[in-house]
Amino acid sequence: MKNAFINIKELIQIEDSPKKYVSGKEMNNLPTIKNAFLIIENDIISDFGFMESFPNNIYFDKIFDVTDKLILPTWCDSHTHIVYAGNRSQEFVDRINGLTYEQIANKGGGILNSAKLLQKTSEEDLYSQSALRLEEIMHLGTGAVEIKSGYGLTKEAELKMLNVIKKLKENYPIAIKATFLGAHALPNEYKNRKSDYLKDVIDTILPQVAKENLAEFIDIFCETGYFSVEDTNQLLEAGKVYGLQPKIHVNQFNAIGGVQAGVKYNALSVDHLEEMREEDIECLKNTITMPVALPSCSYFLSIPYTPARKMIDAGLPLALATDYNPGSTPSGNMNFVVSTACVKMKMTPEEAINAATINGAYAMGLEKTHGSICRGKKANFIVTKKIPSYNFIPYSFGNHQIEKVFIEGIEI
Repeated sequence: MKNAFINIKELIQIEDSPKKYVSGKEMNNLPTIKNAFLIIENDIISDFGFMESFPNNIYFDKIFDVTDKLILPTWCDSHTHIVYAGNRSQEFVDRINGLTYEQIANKGGGILNSAKLLQKTSEEDLYSQSALRLEEIMHLGTGAVEIKSGYGLTKEAELKMLNVIKKLKENYPIAIKATFLGAHALPNEYKNRKSDYLKDVIDTILPQVAKENLAEFIDIFCETGYFSVEDTNQLLEAGKVYGLQPKIHVNQFNAIGGVQAGVKYNALSVDHLEEMREEDIECLKNTITMPVALPSCSYFLSIPYTPARKMIDAGLPLALATDYNPGSTPSGNMNFVVSTACVKMKMTPEEAINAATINGAYAMGLEKTHGSICRGKKANFIVTKKIPSYNFIPYSFGNHQIEKVFIEGIEI
């Protein structure tokens, strides 16, 4: 199947050979061509260029005339928790009434609330709920996604979550990466016995996850009141034995050294980063670790935003992701993430689009196949409505400008 898209007003995020990521001043450069064409063969991008060079002598199964519309790569969402049961809308009301996220967690809400419900939910029901969320984000332009466990907190429930992720991978064309997040919170039955729970995660659950090949990455919530830097070192050391690369939660409420632990263990990404010290920024320089910001979480919880301007100006790369989960970010809308990054984090549209595409792909190990319009990469792209420029995408917050989404060459 060979299809062509012609008269593209602007073809965005193009490259002739795949880059790993962009950082610092380079993040403000968004390569595009105007009055362009794009050719896809089956699930792969085969060619693109200026309309004056369009090959009229080739047979195409279908030609799409997209006059006055833009094409850009689908979003790459490198941090989600979309496999969960039910919702936590009551906690939303509790926060409106004055309780903090930490206070809700301390009275049995938060992650433990989600875990209790998920443990009682069948795998079939969990899959059905999660599949709806996956379909939702695909229609919103996401073409690659990472999904974490972590709302199980028992061996049976964690494996159930990871099996649901595996089934989603099998049944949908979108690229999905799985992360084992057994150390997300401390279950009630292990209260005041954190070392025992961590031992259970390492000695009992992790070997089974590895044996069944259910995850590519390993994660831990390195935060005051959850797991310490020492706990993080212990878990990441164990994950290394099984070949699981770290992607860890750090610096959400407190900066306690989690960034340094991530860099020490060659984490693919360190995520959240709402609280960043100078030493954290310095530590990330010249490493393979991608900093990931989650602005929807800051918006929903009314906590500080990742200091993107300071980090990018220091020469760092930055990725954007949704953190889609039932407690702190019940939204998988990457369009809103891009807008919020511009409005609240003072990122330019170019920086935000780079962060949500090519850098997001790197944060999942997908930079060779996703994140840009490049010959040989997956035919994953968004066709916008008739809009004046790509600046209009973050400008029109709350109203996505998507007309069509193609994932692996197929219109969603």
